[in-house]
Amino acid sequence: MRIGVIGTGRIGTIHANTLSRHRDVGSLILTDADASRAQDLANRLGETAAPGVEEIFRWGVDAVVITTATSAHAELIGRAARSGLPVFCEKPIALDLPGTLSAIAEVETAGTVLQMGFQRRFDAGYRGAREAVRSGRLGRLHTVRALTSDQAPPPAAWLPVSGGLYRDTLIHDFDVLRWVTGREVADVYAAGSDAGPAMFRAAGDVDTGAALLTLDDGTLATVTGARLNGAGYDVRMELAGELDQIVVGLDDRTPIASTEPTGPPAADKPWTGFLERFGPAYEAELNAFVEVVRGERANPCDGREALQALRVAEACELSRRERRPVHLAEIPGGTASLFA
Repeated sequence: MRIGVIGTGRIGTIHANTLSRHRDVGSLILTDADASRAQDLANRLGETAAPGVEEIFRWGVDAVVITTATSAHAELIGRAARSGLPVFCEKPIALDLPGTLSAIAEVETAGTVLQMGFQRRFDAGYRGAREAVRSGRLGRLHTVRALTSDQAPPPAAWLPVSGGLYRDTLIHDFDVLRWVTGREVADVYAAGSDAGPAMFRAAGDVDTGAALLTLDDGTLATVTGARLNGAGYDVRMELAGELDQIVVGLDDRTPIASTEPTGPPAADKPWTGFLERFGPAYEAELNAFVEVVRGERANPCDGREALQALRVAEACELSRRERRPVHLAEIPGGTASLFA
């Protein structure tokens, strides 16, 4: 199998490393807007660098992995679909609903595969939570509390093109909330604060956000996010039911300290970022993609799943701006749940 990797930045480098050592992947063709970066990575991995995207398709590959800037995702997904190629793409498909819907339509018209990069679905903790909910261990689920807090903010130049806190960061929480519970979000009420560094205000973004989500069975969920959590990178999900309560992301590296006299000590080596925290999950999702390309498993996260997470993010952004509850029915693109 020959795979084209378009984009060799941080996550592209990680994915290329995973694929290069995969037993079922014979070779890679790497390309990037920065040709020297792609060539350097190709040299390190013993793979081939291409001058540009055109060569990826002209030289011939069996599948494409897209890890470029978000603005290029939809166009590249469409190009691959028209070429009959399966695609793995980092989230999101696009930063707006029209672009997302257009790319999904191209994939569905072509009958090809689009697997989206929501790596938390491959994390052991979230998978355990999903099994606990589905098995009935918790009884009736009544409350979910999810959070994502970055230790340090992204570069100022990234903020204007990121889509904002809800679309860029909390979209992962929205996706995994649906995946773990098997329920859809019915309505949201969101708020945000830009009281931190001026770069967030300049970008029209917020550095801290919170949302109250009501699921379609009445379960209440809170999702919070922060760009400046000095203690470390903190990603957790608590699920409380009538019979039991569990938590994802609580271990000896969770960056939280107890004030109780008998509480656990602060972490000696707290998590610093998502690449470290979710390293095994990133590898697992690429291994799954290879299996999908080989016809050995069903697509674990297709474009319509990504669309539903984006709709929740859009609803939260609308709620924040207009300071009102937003029903998901107001957001285009609604569809029946597609859980396996």
